[in-house]
Amino acid sequence: MKIKVNVKKLSKKISSVEPAELELDRAPKTARELIIASVDACVKQYNDRIKRTESGLAPITREQEEGMERAGKIAFGLTFSDKKADRIEAEQTALQAFRDGLFRMFIGSEELTDENTPLSLDENSEVTFIRLTMLAGRMW
Repeated sequence: MKIKVNVKKLSKKISSVEPAELELDRAPKTARELIIASVDACVKQYNDRIKRTESGLAPITREQEEGMERAGKIAFGLTFSDKKADRIEAEQTALQAFRDGLFRMFIGSEELTDENTPLSLDENSEVTFIRLTMLAGRMW
């Protein structure tokens, strides 16, 4: 199942984010399953990127370059560590971050506030993750 994912960070620097396509193994039934499926897909992409860089760098395409220009950052897909991500640890961290309120999750315009909320996702549903930034220091 493919979904469109927007990852936004509350900041003044970058206000627009284009959706990225994420391939899930199965349709999630709850918000918890959506978080786990999203993490699993991202861990797989990360670990695959490490495998590719071990065998040599692939040149970036013009389309990839244009996308990076729009985002304001040109990167070459380098990974500076050969340590693969642990799927179970990443799932637990993401679930704890959701419980702690470090990110918000929306399907369309509806916010998911409980990890046991039932879902009915369609192909190409739009999911938005908003990462909240903790501020430190004083206001005055």
